[in-house]
Amino acid sequence: MKRITVLLAEDHSIVREGLRSLLELGGDLEVVGEAATGRQAVDLARKLRPAVVVMDIAMPVLNGFEATRQILHAAPETRVLVLSAHSDDEYVAHMAAFGAAGYVVKQNSGQVLVHAVKEVANGRQYFSSSIARRLQELERKAGGGDAVGAKFRRLLTVREAEVLQLVAEGAANKQVAAELSISIKTVEKHRQQLMDKLDIHDTAGLTRYAIAAGVIESSVQTTVGWVRPPP
Repeated sequence: MKRITVLLAEDHSIVREGLRSLLELGGDLEVVGEAATGRQAVDLARKLRPAVVVMDIAMPVLNGFEATRQILHAAPETRVLVLSAHSDDEYVAHMAAFGAAGYVVKQNSGQVLVHAVKEVANGRQYFSSSIARRLQELERKAGGGDAVGAKFRRLLTVREAEVLQLVAEGAANKQVAAELSISIKTVEKHRQQLMDKLDIHDTAGLTRYAIAAGVIESSVQTTVGWVRPPP
């Protein structure tokens, strides 16, 4: 029997350990990598080419939305299954628009998650019942669910979205430059482009926008300073 390779993208190590144990009890599932940040998830997906990435949304450095977009661009054969505590319309619409093949809320059972991984690995979609109802409702509304996420994708480039998250998390220009391996001058340019596009003219405003758009959670933003998450 061909094993289904899985990459876990979850910033809490104890949760990753539990997920690994749970999935590997599924018999034909094999966890081939673990990522604690969205950027690590992109790098590992590019390197390992797993069948499925189980993706949390609230990831540091690069959130689940942007990580999903980059993974599907870098490894289009990989499928992304969202596993999140969030079931708000904005989160659901964003992830569906960014190309996720499925969405399971953490309140579901382990059996549901194992079934969902197998479903998306076999080319199908899987949305837990509460999420499926929300998607149907969004599609009935004007613009549909895809319009919410598509607007965000059109508005910001990949690099601008990366800079926005790091700035909103409290990183200074020098720290953003080091994380993205670009010059401070380039960071300043992207920040200015963000402010011009969004008609926002200070860091606090960018942070508020990032929270409202679901780029970061309100609890993520720091007031003391940004510390790069451990590998």
